[in-house]
Amino acid sequence: MKYKIKDNNIIINHNKKYNIVAVRDRAQDEKPREKMIQIGPENLSSAELLAIILSSGTKKEEVLNMADRILKEYGKNAIINEKNPKNIEKEFDLPLVKSCQIVACFELGRRFFKENKAGTITIRNAKQAFEHLKDMSKLNKEHFRGLYLNNHYKLIHSETISIGTLDASIIHPREVFKPALEYSASAIIVAHNHPSGNLKPSKEDVEVNQKLKEAGEILGIDILDHLIISKNKFISLS
Repeated sequence: MKYKIKDNNIIINHNKKYNIVAVRDRAQDEKPREKMIQIGPENLSSAELLAIILSSGTKKEEVLNMADRILKEYGKNAIINEKNPKNIEKEFDLPLVKSCQIVACFELGRRFFKENKAGTITIRNAKQAFEHLKDMSKLNKEHFRGLYLNNHYKLIHSETISIGTLDASIIHPREVFKPALEYSASAIIVAHNHPSGNLKPSKEDVEVNQKLKEAGEILGIDILDHLIISKNKFISLS
């Protein structure tokens, strides 16, 4: 049995878990659409903006909870660069229609701002790479990402390559180097997170790193670094 204590759009229940208040239970001026009309989109949270895109939830999940869960579990940088709606559908048990809405939303953003933002971020070392990837430290599932750079170390593409336990049999070089060929990248920095908080590389981490370096030598595309990230800290396998 739940009891409601409303404070800054938070419901507190008997087991002390916190959930976002359902849209229907919010005051009229606190509903995402009405709020955006009154005070502008820049004053809405990311979850509220995504909830407007999704429009409605499902029988199992209210739309704001859905939006908040996606952003927290997937990571903002990852969801921005996800191009396959089936990945979102599978990972979050969402209807394919809603997964398509998410991908379409961020694809529009990429198209509108790609030309203005392309080549503005320079990454020359592990610390700079970590600054771009540090949101991975908050993820509760293991993600493997790639940063794709041109020959001036400018970031030209970022991609989530896989979600799940890192394993040499899962992280195949073709999945890592395919975007590099697509975007004509000269170098790649890869990274994955350890949700456990332990930064020590596993045997699988070392195997994956070696496999990618060997593939990079054949293709003439450098694997500049491989970061392990957790709890706002990182180590470099290079």
